[in-house]
Amino acid sequence: MRHLLATLAGKAVKTVAKLRGGGSALPGLVAEKIDPNFLPRTLGNLPQGVVVISGTNGKTTTTKMVVELLQGQGLKVFTNRTGSNFTRGVVAAVLGETTIGGTLDADVAVLELDEAHAVHFVKLVAPRYCLLLNVMRDQLDRFGEIETTAGFLRQIAAATTEAVVLNREDPRIATLAESVTAERVHYFGLAPQLRVMFPNDDDMRSGGAGDASDLPAADVVLAACEGASATFTVGSRTIDAELKLTGVYNIYNAAAALALARTVVGADVDEDALLDSLEAVTPAFGRGESLTVNGKPLDLVLVKNPAGFRLALRSFPPAGFSTMIAINDNYADGRDMSWLWDVDFDSLAAAGVAEVSGVRANDMALRLFYEDVPVRHVDTDLSASLHRFIELEPDAPKRIYCTYTAMLALRRELGKLTEVEVVS
Repeated sequence: MRHLLATLAGKAVKTVAKLRGGGSALPGLVAEKIDPNFLPRTLGNLPQGVVVISGTNGKTTTTKMVVELLQGQGLKVFTNRTGSNFTRGVVAAVLGETTIGGTLDADVAVLELDEAHAVHFVKLVAPRYCLLLNVMRDQLDRFGEIETTAGFLRQIAAATTEAVVLNREDPRIATLAESVTAERVHYFGLAPQLRVMFPNDDDMRSGGAGDASDLPAADVVLAACEGASATFTVGSRTIDAELKLTGVYNIYNAAAALALARTVVGADVDEDALLDSLEAVTPAFGRGESLTVNGKPLDLVLVKNPAGFRLALRSFPPAGFSTMIAINDNYADGRDMSWLWDVDFDSLAAAGVAEVSGVRANDMALRLFYEDVPVRHVDTDLSASLHRFIELEPDAPKRIYCTYTAMLALRRELGKLTEVEVVS
């Protein structure tokens, strides 16, 4: 009865919140208050169990890939597609998919979870599978030192019951194998020549890639990538793929998604269907998402730490594009923006930056000044800056590098000008 009441009340609050244009986690709060065991009751009996995806970078895009890969294998997949990756956000997403009676029509749940909040989630619902991507110096004002984040991920690995998929290239992730109680540990990784493109946190500070001679064997290896073309070694096979995803970091995430999907499906995996699904995946909202404004492309590229920003700048050459950078420091972005000084912006020097905006626009402009990158306008008002950015060069393709809350605000403004996918 409590579960039914929680479902009905949560659904009612979700409907009201949606009509008011927000409140994605509020229905979850209401449902949890009524039934603290709402999640285990709803997710505990799924035939293929629960899959948790966590780590500092790449959770949203990797989750989207895994969902589509598993759907291509014929599975019904539930996911928290809003990117609300706190426990209450997951509850709210569940409420949107359950019947009035509280039943979820799915074979498997694939959930993106914030590193810290995943620890609370796995105490409620033990995942059958997990994928742990990386540990970077990200939002230190929330989590403290990098070892704290690694500790959160260690608890996720220890709570997983059947199989854990780890990034062998990140030493803090690879060593989590020592904490695993699940039956199996699988890895994804890089060919040696690509390691310099994807530095882990230690590599960024040492100035080069570490020794790869003692790395464990990986189920899926990214062997080569050029633009949207990628070559993967999958078991004993070599697979060439033409992806719709943009950015080298998303291509590496594809290796992670392949490894996890193959682990979940097991021996019955249809490899050809897996490749077809992978080639059809489009970027998650704001993660290399390309919109059309005035007949020209406008790309939104999420950035939130030095490694991600460096890879983004490497993935998207600035020539021929008008560039904007929007930096906020709200809670979801992290309040400490000192990491901007760990990013090399010299690639932007030739073309310059048309607009710098967001709450920390002046900090960003100062960083660019010391890199000798010319900046045309600095404006903390995101809306005014966006409209000027579009109006001053209407015929140029555009690219905006933005932190999370800046990206959400920009998408809302862009929704007034062009078709933007509604994620609710």
